[in-house]
Amino acid sequence: MKHGFIKAAAVTPKIRVADPEYNGALICRHMKETTEKGAKIVVFPELCITGYTCGDLFFQEALLLGAEQELCRIAEESRNYDAVFFVGLPFTVNGKLYNMAAAVSHGEVLGMVPKTYLPNYAEFYEARHFASGRTLSGRARLLNGQEVFVGTDLLFSCKTMPGLVIAAEICEDLWTPQPPSISHALAGASVIVNLSASDETTGKDVYRRELVNGQSARLLCGYIYASAGDGESTQDVVYSGHSLIAENGRLLAESKRFSNETIYSEIDVQRIAAERRKMTTFEARDTHVSVPFALKTEDTVLTRMIDPAPFVPKDKVGRDKRCDEILSIQAMGLKKRLEHTNSSCAVVGISGGLDSTLALLVTARAFDLLGKDRKGITAVTMPGFGTTDRTYDNAVNLIRSLGADFEEVDIREAVRLHFSDIGQDIETHDVTYENSQARERTQILMDIANKKGGLVIGTGDLSELALGWATYNGDHMSMYAVNASVPKTLVRHLVRYFADTCEDEHLSAILADVLDTPVSPELLPPEDGRISQKTEDIVGPYELHDFFLYYVMRFGFSPAKIFRLAKTAFAGEYGEDVILKWLEVFYRRFFSQQFKRSCLPDGPKVGTVAVSPRGDLRMPSDASAALWLKEMEELKKTAGN
Repeated sequence: MKHGFIKAAAVTPKIRVADPEYNGALICRHMKETTEKGAKIVVFPELCITGYTCGDLFFQEALLLGAEQELCRIAEESRNYDAVFFVGLPFTVNGKLYNMAAAVSHGEVLGMVPKTYLPNYAEFYEARHFASGRTLSGRARLLNGQEVFVGTDLLFSCKTMPGLVIAAEICEDLWTPQPPSISHALAGASVIVNLSASDETTGKDVYRRELVNGQSARLLCGYIYASAGDGESTQDVVYSGHSLIAENGRLLAESKRFSNETIYSEIDVQRIAAERRKMTTFEARDTHVSVPFALKTEDTVLTRMIDPAPFVPKDKVGRDKRCDEILSIQAMGLKKRLEHTNSSCAVVGISGGLDSTLALLVTARAFDLLGKDRKGITAVTMPGFGTTDRTYDNAVNLIRSLGADFEEVDIREAVRLHFSDIGQDIETHDVTYENSQARERTQILMDIANKKGGLVIGTGDLSELALGWATYNGDHMSMYAVNASVPKTLVRHLVRYFADTCEDEHLSAILADVLDTPVSPELLPPEDGRISQKTEDIVGPYELHDFFLYYVMRFGFSPAKIFRLAKTAFAGEYGEDVILKWLEVFYRRFFSQQFKRSCLPDGPKVGTVAVSPRGDLRMPSDASAALWLKEMEELKKTAGN
């Protein structure tokens, strides 16, 4: 439960039709098993105490009485476990029979939620036996004398875990145009449970999966779907036990059909709350009855996959699709800017590194979209004190391979003169030594653009902007920044995708060598002809910083939670001390360098995280990092304990 994680389980027991005593005992065994594995929310299928396929046996008093007795038994059994359980049963209220989902915890039945929509078509005939719970609201008394809430407007709120609010719907409710879960979520439910008995037909599993995923995405919630399986009657249909756990459109766990599995995963209610806070169109409503319960505050062991590269799709098909889409967004953004400004050319500074390579590839694509000759692209190499033969050759070869217009301006003499003007010792390799070169290059690009009536295309990426790893009014500035919302970990894949799909072996070979070159600004003299200044040795691994950036910007997580996620994601790759070191560097730089982001040039947003002051990040340049750094100090004291 720490950091907002709660372990959930969806269970498909092998019940016996119309045997409540057997099913009740089976459910109790599953309660023990799931809680021993750490589950705090456990969901069983629709009508699991009796079985969904009882047919007209639902009219039998003995069956209904047996089901209620077993509910009381299950409630008593729940005293032994620290969890909330959802079980299905038929239950009579005011002379009408309802298909109910009962919430049980610590010896009590917290409440019962009736099914709203009763399917009465094709193989379904629920309206023959049950009444719709649409208007049902109030209380009912159980055989053990306990009085419980009943109604479709119940929210089960955990007093010991703020943000954990659970609501229930039953099977068909989800498949309708207006599922009850919509009102539940708007009333504050962060987790929806669905007790289901969905029979299997060809292709239905695909739709079911899309339905659960889609509902969790629309409602910004966790969704636990437990379905009936082997054990139900197969007189006319078969039940596969297809259970699913999803969160915000992401499938966390899925059972193998026809196997009566129990599935587990952890739902992150803090992540859900963060998404809802940011989405101003998610309109909260005070329409439901809150039923409190409590769970012990414990650390949840994480089993869900924490992606170390959250900006990069894992599978190649998805990654290629993402890369093509981003290249199109970048190129279309630049195309519009070139059209609007009636620019006769685009000017790009080419270093032979990844970022400038991507900017040139995007510019070439934009010119192709405009139907313009790539000779209208002025690609400029500007060798300086740190330029190596490898990056220089790659820059020149890349320009020529793409058919752009090549220009070279050696900046060394101009920078020496500038050093003389300001009294800078050329042997002092400090920030002035480095930044003077970056600003000289930007001045050259701007002046060439003025001379030719063109635009300077920015090359800096999102990761550099987040860290402030850019020279103010140097590479920080351009007339349109095509890479401004592309993280460094994704830049590499975009270049690789272009290399794989360009159908030009020579160009592919050049791009492969660019990809193999260490990331460097090349502002310090080489050592034995090789790059001496490696960015990741100075500011830290970009894969860590992109991970931090994603969770800071996307969800606003605390340093402690991001540290925990990073330990899981990078287990075996980075130790705790390394992660803490660079996480602290990230926070210090992220806050101190906001002034550079406050005056960024225009550039297209391509993903869910961006730092434009006109878009995703309205942050004061003089905001204090004290609160975050204080938490970092506490983490360093307790790490490894």
